[in-house]
Amino acid sequence: MIKFAVAVGIMASVLAGCNESRPGAAQSTALSQMSVAFAWCQNASPSFKVGQIPAGTKSLRLKMVDRDVPTWSHGGGDVPISGPTANVPCGAISGAYNGPNPPAGQVHTYEWTVTALDGSGNALAVGTASKKYPQ
Repeated sequence: MIKFAVAVGIMASVLAGCNESRPGAAQSTALSQMSVAFAWCQNASPSFKVGQIPAGTKSLRLKMVDRDVPTWSHGGGDVPISGPTANVPCGAISGAYNGPNPPAGQVHTYEWTVTALDGSGNALAVGTASKKYPQ
């Protein structure tokens, strides 16, 4: 039993060393937060107001999830932007967007995640907003 405990201790020390910072190793950092608000639009993707967009942002990636059925993909899309704020009009997301469609008589909560991307597609910041549909 003592040999097993020593072996476990040695293995834990070895594994702990695998997580140490090394010069040149990538460090994960939290993304800055953006403010996000949206309004449902009839027969089109929602309009968005996004603030606190970091410098260097070239586009916003918008993705919708039904919080009541998170496995159902509603898609989203990317829109080009410039500046620290963005007003994305109704219908700006096309293609892969599938609007809210809860079963008759049910109200679902939908969450949009908006990610600021640089010219290489790297995430710079993120923000979320939720709203019920139908309201």
